[in-house]
Amino acid sequence: MFIGVGSMVGAGLFTAFAPAAAAAGSWLLVALALAAVIAYCNASSSAQLAAQYPTSGGTYVYGRERLGPWWGFVAGWGFVVGKTASCAAMALAVAVHVVPPVWQRPFAAATVIAIVAVNYRGITRTALLTRWLVSIVLALLAVVLTVAAVVRWDAPPVDGGLPLPGAGGVGGVLQAAALLFFAFAGYARVATLGEEVLDPSRTIPRAVALSFAVVAPLYAVTAVLLLRALGPGATASTEAPVRQLAVVAQGPDGWLPWAASAAAVVAALGALLALVAGVGRTTLAMAREGDLPRALSAVHPRYHVPHRAEVTLGIVVVVLVLVTDLRGVIGFSSFGVLTYYAVANAAALTQDATHRRYPRALAVAGLVGCLALAVAVPTGSLAAGAVVLVVGLLGRLVVVRGRS
Repeated sequence: MFIGVGSMVGAGLFTAFAPAAAAAGSWLLVALALAAVIAYCNASSSAQLAAQYPTSGGTYVYGRERLGPWWGFVAGWGFVVGKTASCAAMALAVAVHVVPPVWQRPFAAATVIAIVAVNYRGITRTALLTRWLVSIVLALLAVVLTVAAVVRWDAPPVDGGLPLPGAGGVGGVLQAAALLFFAFAGYARVATLGEEVLDPSRTIPRAVALSFAVVAPLYAVTAVLLLRALGPGATASTEAPVRQLAVVAQGPDGWLPWAASAAAVVAALGALLALVAGVGRTTLAMAREGDLPRALSAVHPRYHVPHRAEVTLGIVVVVLVLVTDLRGVIGFSSFGVLTYYAVANAAALTQDATHRRYPRALAVAGLVGCLALAVAVPTGSLAAGAVVLVVGLLGRLVVVRGRS
């Protein structure tokens, strides 16, 4: 459960509400509810598949086993590109909360290099460290949200509560839900623990459900306070809405904004450390199957990590943080991860009654929801995601024909 909560409570909680408010306006809570429902459908499908296939690899394995190698590749490629963008988002979130705008890109790049160097030596985020990180983040958030609720509950919103021009409507709600999905993505980490827990068929579904029982109310309380204290306009105008909530509650020189920034930095760094390890190992698995260049399957003889995969990932993420912005990588990440979970739901639909732990309706809702949200991300993110997905498929086609 701690790993599930720690994987979800990352940079998304501290950053995703801003672009979501810009899209949905005062309908932000509806978008959050939609994102939560689709995320839970995806999580139930992932948990159900993990119980049948208790091996590492996640939906890359499930897609190959249930639907065929091509669908496994779509899932794996979507995961790699989506989570690579997530790495960039985590690094930029750290920079937003630490340094002025002019230094944010260089600081984010330095953060990525430092985390990759730590992972290179085989130092990853353990379950014990996750417990400490989650406990610190939740404690700091509880303080920030409680003080903000007490101070600002009866005060009018900073922006007067006026809806944003052009925001709202079905399209705005769908786009906001797609962006907020970024804040939920992470529960797949629980589903990949099949080889590392006792009785995975019982433990993993329970851990997923308990993780959502913690995270969903936390996100709902945060969204309500943002709308109550800041309003949709002021929420949309900042890259760090939770910190801005603390500033409004206590002033820029108080201790509360520092607590909000500390929570964001701890959460983002912890998530980034886990992401680099996770993406590196998924890249390793795909390289071993020949779905990515086999050179990336090399394992360091001393540190026993996929060092080439992680160094390559680090280079790509550094480029991303230098050329894009936080809102752009959030949308791109959501597109890739939604593609990944669409395959998970499709794979869950093929399971027989013996391995079915949840109603088929959840997998159907998850599949339809993922496809709807994937095409609802901002236009630039959708175009970039589609191009990268097609490039990956064409690359695999060339490789497969070359082998034939």
